[in-house]
Amino acid sequence: MEGQPRGSRGPLEKPLPAATHPSLSSLGAVFILLKSALGAGLLNFPWAFYKAGGMLPTFLVALVSLVFLISGLVILGYAASVSGQTTYQGVVRELCGPAMGKLCEICFLTNLLMISVAFLRVIGDQLEKLCDSLLPDAPQPWYAAQNFTLPLISMLVIFPLSALREIALQKYTSILGTLAACYLALVITVQYYLWPQGLIRQPRPLLSPSPWTSVLSVFPTICFGFQCHEAAVSIYCSMWNQNLSHWTLVSVLSLLACCLVYTLTGVYGFLTFGPEVSADILMSYPGNDTAIIVARVLFAVSIVTVYPIVLFLGRSVMQDFWKKSYWATRGPPVLADPSGPWVRLPLTFLWVVVTLAMALFLPDLSEIISIIGGVSSFFIFIFPGLCLICAVDTEPMGPRVKCCLEAWGILSVLVGTFIFGQSTAVAVVELL
Repeated sequence: MEGQPRGSRGPLEKPLPAATHPSLSSLGAVFILLKSALGAGLLNFPWAFYKAGGMLPTFLVALVSLVFLISGLVILGYAASVSGQTTYQGVVRELCGPAMGKLCEICFLTNLLMISVAFLRVIGDQLEKLCDSLLPDAPQPWYAAQNFTLPLISMLVIFPLSALREIALQKYTSILGTLAACYLALVITVQYYLWPQGLIRQPRPLLSPSPWTSVLSVFPTICFGFQCHEAAVSIYCSMWNQNLSHWTLVSVLSLLACCLVYTLTGVYGFLTFGPEVSADILMSYPGNDTAIIVARVLFAVSIVTVYPIVLFLGRSVMQDFWKKSYWATRGPPVLADPSGPWVRLPLTFLWVVVTLAMALFLPDLSEIISIIGGVSSFFIFIFPGLCLICAVDTEPMGPRVKCCLEAWGILSVLVGTFIFGQSTAVAVVELL
């Protein structure tokens, strides 16, 4: 393929832009992509089943979303190969122009920052609930407070994992994080059949059909749950097998596996508790259940392993800003390379400190996060659709193929715009 002329390559045959040292295997790419999606959204899926009015509406929404989720990953790979860029914001800037690239950078950085804060909050909450379970009748000791546990974990665990130079190195922790998330789904499934002592049996939920607004309101939850598109370009360009058809297979396998874990968690959590299900499914179980205690620990480990992936992506935006700064252009030579340790480590430390401070000292961010949660639709629907529309104009292809790809790109943009507007409006109304 390397020797073929440019015009003879079809959309699924174009090679990827080569990373500096592409060394990521297909299995490693599957695990990193899967772990990027298996985040804090796993706890909310049973509640999403209830909010949508049952399993059938949620399944329909999830299936429709899955089509766009997979196509978005494939589009991003194709756009990366056309643009020659190795970051999400770089692809958008190269294909859609500097103005759209600037908008992408702002949305990208804001979204990842809020996700990082949410992850730290989840870690702190799980550790507090773990302490309450282990010491049910005792006052909370000082070493169990979030003001102590979060800084300790951030400095001793999260910062070293986040300081790695390449995203490909996250494949090892991603395997551990994926297994931890799978354990949570397994526990919820087994608990439904075994029904341990202390768990109150709820009647099988008989819900009336929900209005279409309630059904559509679970789109942000699904998008947040399957949100791995921000990492797609970086993962894609780190693979040594730089072939788009191969990436399509990796994307399909990753999202199908992710869909299985989310479905098991959502279905059995909803069947167990029905209308009484909590937005955090682990809160619905007895605190003294050993399996649930282990699930809390492993889920916290799972979130710890996905935080460095989010930080890596946010750091890539800051490194782009650094390239244009005074210190990079006129400072010492060691500061000219944004991926070098003299720049990478301070930027990593800055990200950890800022998100830690926001998680500890700001008031409840749930409403604010819900408002900007619709921003994820930009990275799943809108930006991939715009990239596809712009990319097909630069490639020689038949008029029918070009027309179909442009139509799909327009549809993706329209769907993403609708989801963003609807979710943001609902969040603003609930906040008021």
